[in-house]
Amino acid sequence: MIRTDVNLLTYIDTLSQKHPDYFLVERYHSKEVILEQDKRYQSLYIIKSGITKCYLSDENGKEFIQEFLGKGMEFGELEVFSGNLSFCSIEAISDVDVYKISHNQYTELLENDPVFNRLILKSMATKIGYKAPRHSFQQSYSIEDNIIRMHQIFPNFEQVLSKKDIANYMGITLRSLNRALVQLEKGK
Repeated sequence: MIRTDVNLLTYIDTLSQKHPDYFLVERYHSKEVILEQDKRYQSLYIIKSGITKCYLSDENGKEFIQEFLGKGMEFGELEVFSGNLSFCSIEAISDVDVYKISHNQYTELLENDPVFNRLILKSMATKIGYKAPRHSFQQSYSIEDNIIRMHQIFPNFEQVLSKKDIANYMGITLRSLNRALVQLEKGK
């Protein structure tokens, strides 16, 4: 549920020592937007610590949370390859420290560091491979089943994430979430 990539983070920690001019560490506080949907950025980010949410907003301001990102997860990389505006917004849920690297230096590492290149390819493939089964499960099973599954994956998610974020992650209304939580509580 909160995605991490310890292998990538470990390698970035090493690279930041080797190339201190490539990586800038920045801190963002809870509820601070790091990337805004439909904006152009010249850097991408790797989470050093903390939790963020990656979400899309529609024209009415309704959010759909794609995923929650933790240590070692990168964001802003699609824009490096596509040259497009940012696809999603990224907001800090907790205090977050990130490694920030320019698109040019990121591309240079991709071209010249085979270990970095493999880790990035694996990270992107994992990101893509994660989404389809999650969306399929959410569409195929009841809200209650989805909540039970979330508890199995991340037992204390309700202490870390707001109910609104949980509902937006599940693609349901807050009212539907509350109703399902009451039903689950009655069934205990």
